[in-house]
Amino acid sequence: MKARIYLTRVLPEHLIERLSETCDVTVNRGDLKLSEDKLIEAIRDMDGVICLLNDSITERVLRSNPNLKVVANFGVGYNNIDVKVASELGIMVTNTPGVLDETTAELALSLMMAVSRRIVEGDTYVRRGEWTTGWELNLFQGFDLHHKTLGIIGFGNIGQALAKMLSGFSMPILYHNRNRLSEATETLYNATYSSKDDLLSRSDIVSLHCPLTPETRHLITHRELQLMKSTAILINTARGEVVNEKDLYEALKAKTIWAAGLDVFEREPLLHPGLADLNNVTLLPHIGSASVETRSRMGTMVVDNLIAGISGNTPANLVNAADLIRR
Repeated sequence: MKARIYLTRVLPEHLIERLSETCDVTVNRGDLKLSEDKLIEAIRDMDGVICLLNDSITERVLRSNPNLKVVANFGVGYNNIDVKVASELGIMVTNTPGVLDETTAELALSLMMAVSRRIVEGDTYVRRGEWTTGWELNLFQGFDLHHKTLGIIGFGNIGQALAKMLSGFSMPILYHNRNRLSEATETLYNATYSSKDDLLSRSDIVSLHCPLTPETRHLITHRELQLMKSTAILINTARGEVVNEKDLYEALKAKTIWAAGLDVFEREPLLHPGLADLNNVTLLPHIGSASVETRSRMGTMVVDNLIAGISGNTPANLVNAADLIRR
């Protein structure tokens, strides 16, 4: 009897076809996020689930199906899954790390450039037909990136990829991480370890690349924003809840900091009221890994993980391996 698999969203057809060779596949063809109750009903009697990072795989969802063996997450972060409960129930949880590091770092760099040089404002100005005078001395002046101090909070694979990309910009790099890295790694990326407060007060651009954990939720609040330079830029391509969006809105409106570039938000797809009305913030719809090449690699990896787990093998990207072993 084939294993039964549920896809919470529509994957590329070649991936669905590959799964269908060995599994009985059901797809949420509506391609919209399901409520908790609908998700529970959808995965009833399923052996495995492939989900996205905005699907909430709660304790109630996990406990609703005693047959569930694998939850394969399409994304590197997995804070949307109650991994502790999954481990208690013997359910494997997987993710898709590694393949999106450079792509997400590229987006962070793109936001830095867009914000610092006011690209979106300029584009809108031209499209509206407001540019009528030709070249102007003071039109949309921004800030250079080169030779500015970059602060990276979360110096894992993505943070390091960003540091590497910016090596040609002659930017001093400060980093803050849960654990200080080796001297060899710091030398490789020309990065200096700093306390969070010191990094915030000295950096011209602060880029967030930390995972969402209880410790990093609201890592950036009114207090931290007050420490930053009035000319500073905040970039967030990590998770929305790392930043208190209300406090950021107030800081941008009051010009406490100069600008921000955001790919993630606290209550996606909702924004804090008034945020979209500000001209000193660039807003993107959570597209950090959204390149054709990277999403294809992520899709292949999530299917590989699912098939391995359903087949009784250990998936290559099993995030709760240690807890399952202790069990």
